[in-house]
Amino acid sequence: MSEILYTVNPDRNTPWNGLPLLPIREELYKTVEILEKLGDAKAALSRLNGRSAVIPNQGLLISIISLQEAKTSSAIENIFTTDDELYKAYSDKNMESEGSGSSKEVLRYREALWSGYNYLRQTNVFTEDYFIHVFQEIKQTTVGIRPSFSNTVIRQGGTSLNAGQVIYTPPRGKGIIEDKLKNLINFINDDEQYNIDHLLKMAISHFQFEAIHPFSDGNGRTGRIFNIHYLTNKGLLDVPILFLSKYILEHKNDYYSGLMGVSQRGNWKEWLLFMLRAIEITSNDTFHKINDIISAKESILDYVKKETKFRKPDELVSFLFTQPFIKVKHLVDAGIYAENTARDYLNKLCELQVLEKKEIEGKHYYLNLELYRILSE
Repeated sequence: MSEILYTVNPDRNTPWNGLPLLPIREELYKTVEILEKLGDAKAALSRLNGRSAVIPNQGLLISIISLQEAKTSSAIENIFTTDDELYKAYSDKNMESEGSGSSKEVLRYREALWSGYNYLRQTNVFTEDYFIHVFQEIKQTTVGIRPSFSNTVIRQGGTSLNAGQVIYTPPRGKGIIEDKLKNLINFINDDEQYNIDHLLKMAISHFQFEAIHPFSDGNGRTGRIFNIHYLTNKGLLDVPILFLSKYILEHKNDYYSGLMGVSQRGNWKEWLLFMLRAIEITSNDTFHKINDIISAKESILDYVKKETKFRKPDELVSFLFTQPFIKVKHLVDAGIYAENTARDYLNKLCELQVLEKKEIEGKHYYLNLELYRILSE
């Protein structure tokens, strides 16, 4: 009789209070296939980190890529917004009065991403408070860990015959969630006792967090924000520019199938391979996106210098790449130009087909066409 390497969830309708504590057995992740894919993922991530390190203005790049991540991660949870709605809301920077409800939720995700990143830079360790902080930023709430009486279940989505059926019931009961979360946090922070490669550790931790499901809502988004924070916290990335949500959205069924594969069959192999592929492919995609953004910025700057006599063209073009939608007020508030000059220059760039002028709800916005194209790919 073969040895049981992982105790699975016996009944998806009953709280999985027997969710095994970490770490998992080495046999579950030390396989030839997993270690080969781990090498590919690490190489791709290292190349991305090396490329980002030589970018003059990392903040500019991080800002616009994280905006697209927020949109994609929210789409996984069926929170949809158009690019125009999102970029308009971000441009207005007033979530209380601007943008649709979906746009507000997406921007809250982005704020949670940055707030959590800065939180970790101060504490340098993951804590229960960290997870609560990120969750509260996403949901704009003051509540914390779901109470023991909360009958939280995960149901099948979509419109199939199985839609609405319970597919997973997370742990429940006094102190149970807190104890399992404490175990997860110890696993994340203690690299001496739990000496596992960081990419594998991230993937294992992501599953465990989703299985614990410590909050009433927003666990998926909190878990995906954790991924990028883990990579930066462990020094695998200097700055948070790798976001896995695009790959997860494009392979959404495989993502949820991987999670259920662990809980129902103990199939850690497919889950770990999925996450390693996500890291590899997303690293390569982000590497090329960075190059495209830098190339577009340099090309437009050369064109503006050749075709105009603008003052401070370097500052102007750099600002055009801070976000897809620019307003006259942005350039004025940044101290680059007076209002009339800013308006004249932006209108001239429209004539040169660098920008496109849009009127939305009576306000004028200037769309950076190249940046918009790159972010949409």
